[in-house]
Amino acid sequence: MTTDRSDATRKPHLDNPSYEIATPVPGGEPASRFEHPHRVMLGLYFAVFLGMLSETSMNIAIPDLMDDFSVSSGTAQWMVVGYMLAIGVVLPCVGFLLKWVKAKTLVMAALVCFLAGAIVCTIAPTFPVLLAGRIAQGVSTGVVLPTMYAAIMRVFPPHRIGAANGVAGLVIMFAPVIGPTIAGALIGAVSWRAIFALFAVIALVCTALFFVTPIERTRPAVDVVSIIASALGFGGLVAGVSLVADMGFSPLVVTLLVVGVVVLAFYAYRQLHIAAPLLDLRALGVAAFRTPAIMVSCSFACTLAFMYLVPQELQRGLGLSSTVAGLLMLPGGVVNAVCTLMAGRLFDRHGAKRLVWIGAAMTVVGGALFYAIGVGSSIALFLAAHIIVMVGIPFIQQSTQSAALKALPGRMAADGSTILNTMQQVFGAISTAIATCLLGLGQTHYMATGGTDTEWGFVTGSRYGYLFGLALIVCVFACSFMLRERAHEPELTEVDVDGVTRKDKVVAA
Repeated sequence: MTTDRSDATRKPHLDNPSYEIATPVPGGEPASRFEHPHRVMLGLYFAVFLGMLSETSMNIAIPDLMDDFSVSSGTAQWMVVGYMLAIGVVLPCVGFLLKWVKAKTLVMAALVCFLAGAIVCTIAPTFPVLLAGRIAQGVSTGVVLPTMYAAIMRVFPPHRIGAANGVAGLVIMFAPVIGPTIAGALIGAVSWRAIFALFAVIALVCTALFFVTPIERTRPAVDVVSIIASALGFGGLVAGVSLVADMGFSPLVVTLLVVGVVVLAFYAYRQLHIAAPLLDLRALGVAAFRTPAIMVSCSFACTLAFMYLVPQELQRGLGLSSTVAGLLMLPGGVVNAVCTLMAGRLFDRHGAKRLVWIGAAMTVVGGALFYAIGVGSSIALFLAAHIIVMVGIPFIQQSTQSAALKALPGRMAADGSTILNTMQQVFGAISTAIATCLLGLGQTHYMATGGTDTEWGFVTGSRYGYLFGLALIVCVFACSFMLRERAHEPELTEVDVDGVTRKDKVVAA
C-alpha cells in the first residue's frame, strides 16, 4: 500500500465524505469515521451507565440488606466487592473476545446477562442467590465497559478523543455518584429490590438500533492457560483482601492472597513471552501510559471508598433515612456531571498535569471536610464536602485516562483500554474491601477506648476510611510530577473496514 507523501502533509477537509477519520484498532489498522458517532455509541452509553449505576447503588442498601438477610457488614460488602470482582475477572478477556466475536453480538449478550441477573436479584430469597445474580450483572458490566472505550477509539476522530472520553467519563463517573440517590428514592418508595430493574431494556434497544461493529476481528489463537490464570489471579487477590474484614488473616485468606499474587506474576510473565497474548502488557512498559494509568486507578479507588462510606455514615452515623441520604448526594452528582464534561474538553486544550493538580487539591479539601463530619454536624458540612470532592475527582480521572490512552500506539489501543479498566476495577474492589476493614477497625478502637455510642463508633470508623482515600490522592499528586504527555501526529493511509475494501484516504492516528 502506498501513500502520497504530499497528501500526507495536508489535512483533508473533514466535511468531504471521501475522507474518513481513522482511529486505532487491534493490529494497528485504522477504522472509519462515523457521521453521528454519539448515536452509534448510545446503546453502549446506556449499558455502561447501567453497570456503573449498579456498582454503587447497593452502597445505600447495605444497612437494609444486613437487616433483611441477617448478615454482617463484612458479608454484605460482597454485594459491592463481588460485583467488582466479576468485572475485574472478565475485563482482561474482553480485548481477546473482541478479536473473535462481533462487538454488537458481544454487547447484546452481555445486556441479556445483566437483565437475567436483575431478575434473579429481584426474586432472591436468600443472600447467596442475591449475590449470584449480582455477579451475573458484574460479568455484563465487565464486557460493556472496555468495549465502550475500544469503540470510542475507532468511532471518533483523533482530535475529538478527549471530548469523547469526557462523555464516557460522564457516564462512568456520574452513574456511581447518582446511584445512591436513585437507590435511596427506590428504597423509600418500594424496596431495595427495585434497584435491579433499571435501564437494561433501553440499553438493549439502543444497541440493536444504532451500534455497529467498528472493531476488526483477527481471530488469534486461544490461550486457555492465560484465561484460567487471569481468573484465578485476579479472583484470588480480590477475594483474599475482601475476606479480611470477616475472617482476618486466617489460613484461607493468606492462601488466597498468595495464590492471587503468584498466579498474577505467572500470568504477566506469560503475556510478555507468548506470540498472541490475551492482554498485551507491554503497554505498561510505556511510561507515558503507565503513570497516568496508576493515577486514574488510585483516584477511582478513592472515589469508590468514599462512595462506599458516605451513604452508610449518613444513615448509621447521622441517623438519616436512605431516601434523605440519597437525595443529599444529588447536588454533588450534578456537579460531577458538569465537571466531567468540562475536564474532557479542558484536557484537549491544556493537557493533564495542571488539571490533576487542581483536582487533587479539591479532593484533599473535600476529604478533610468528610473527616470533620460528626454525629451533630450540619447537613451543610456534608454537602460542601461532597460537592468539593465531586469537583476534584473528574479533573483527575478524565485527564489521566485521556493522557494514558493517547500515549499508546494504535496497535495497543484496545489492550491499553482493557488494562486501564481492569486496573480501576481491581483497585476499586480492593479499596472497598480496605475501607470495610478500616471501618470495622475504627469502630473496634472506639469501643475499646470506652466509647458506647454506636453512631459515634460508625463515624470514627468512617474517618479511618477517609484517611485511606486521602492517602490515595496524595499518591496521585506525587505521580503527577512524573507525568509525560505525548501527542500523535496524523498521517494519511488506506483502510479496510468490516471486510469491505475502501479506497478512501483517511487520517490515521
